[in-house]
Amino acid sequence: MAPLSDRVIAGDPRAIARAITLIEDEAPDGADLVRRIFARTGRAYLVGVTGAPGAGKSTLVDRLIVGVRKAGQTVGVVAVDPTSPFSGGAILGDRVRMQAHAGDDGVFIRSMATRGHLGGLARATGEAALVLDAAGKDLVLIETVGVGQDEVDIVRTADVSIVTLVPGAGDDVQALKAGIMEIADIFVVNKADREGADRTVASVEAMLSLQTFPDGQWRPPIVKTEATTGRGVAELLAAIDRFRAHTAPALGGRRKARAEYRVRELMAHRFVRHAEERVLATGEFDRLLDRIAARETDPYSVVDEIVKRTVR
Repeated sequence: MAPLSDRVIAGDPRAIARAITLIEDEAPDGADLVRRIFARTGRAYLVGVTGAPGAGKSTLVDRLIVGVRKAGQTVGVVAVDPTSPFSGGAILGDRVRMQAHAGDDGVFIRSMATRGHLGGLARATGEAALVLDAAGKDLVLIETVGVGQDEVDIVRTADVSIVTLVPGAGDDVQALKAGIMEIADIFVVNKADREGADRTVASVEAMLSLQTFPDGQWRPPIVKTEATTGRGVAELLAAIDRFRAHTAPALGGRRKARAEYRVRELMAHRFVRHAEERVLATGEFDRLLDRIAARETDPYSVVDEIVKRTVR
């Protein structure tokens, strides 16, 4: 049988699923797989869809899949769901909503559990997107879990970030706050048939009017959609295309910043694991925590000592 990396590059759905599982489980084979496929990535366009719970993100992503497929492009979806308190896996709400595409070979949908990772994404989301990229998907849609205003990891993962709002959910107040509202490349006011949709649009416009957009800088548009009927989805896809064209010259810089974040994250993760497995004796970490709790030492001194022992 051909190596897993070759089958991923050939677009084999079973191989794609297996590869993402290896990466999720942080298996050594998962890291080796990423090394093998990385040179074949960088061609897919990553579209992040974020927003508060109940904003209709899953239905919107489902409609985006339809639009992308009508345009003749293939699409991969990474839908980040809450972690089940019983199995530790994903609560597959998103994938259930997208079952209409189950028989389409041009669509691959994967739900991922957050596994306690903050920021709206699972730790392995970026690598899962790499697998879909290597498998030849033209567009990769990444739907965040929907945790609220601190859900900003998507801007470090996607090429374009779409913030989804819904009328009647306090968005007129949210629009004036920092956090998730500041990462949007495109705003979507979904469920626009509801009362208050125009007020939500006006609130976001008011927020944008407080910012300065020099000539040539992208100003996030506001697109009204009704995901249940598909209204406004074509306009959203057009806005994504405009953003892609506008930012094409700077895409390399954005991806470099993304690479920097990921490398730093991996270094931190590897350092902690190295310290726990090879520097500290069995049970020593817990004893150090007990000493901190008893005020016999402090966190900075503990970390300084571990670093000194690590670099000897």
